[in-house]
Amino acid sequence: MRRTRTGAGAALAAGALAVTGLAFAPAALAVTPATATITADCGSFGGGEATLTATQDGTSATMTVNSSAITAPIALSADSISSTLTLVKASGGTTTFTATENPAMAAGDPVQVGPLPGTVASGDSLEAFGGSLKMTVLGITITCTATGAQSPGPFVFD
Repeated sequence: MRRTRTGAGAALAAGALAVTGLAFAPAALAVTPATATITADCGSFGGGEATLTATQDGTSATMTVNSSAITAPIALSADSISSTLTLVKASGGTTTFTATENPAMAAGDPVQVGPLPGTVASGDSLEAFGGSLKMTVLGITITCTATGAQSPGPFVFD
């Protein structure tokens, strides 16, 4: 009986230590907001509302751009769009997110590019307005710019 009590006591102590460790563990880094919307103008290629989704892991971040207002003019294979998203830093300068990442799209499908990787610093505040998204598809470069500030506001990285 004494062994059972000792084993149960040790298990309870280990559990309490684990919970205490979780309570003092550092919080995961996060970007806020996780998504933002913009209205984009892509010149003769059209434009409309687009959603930007951000993730963060330390100083590494990714951005994904989705837009049902901007559609694929022809069928496109996966990873066939070379994209560079440039966001404006509140402190001055810009941050770029670049990759050749996209899902396969049929003609008329909503355009999606990303995840586009980039590097951020703690406290960076990034905004699409004043920046651009350049996509190169079959040798043709399409440049989209935001026509106003993103909503609900800039991305702020931990």
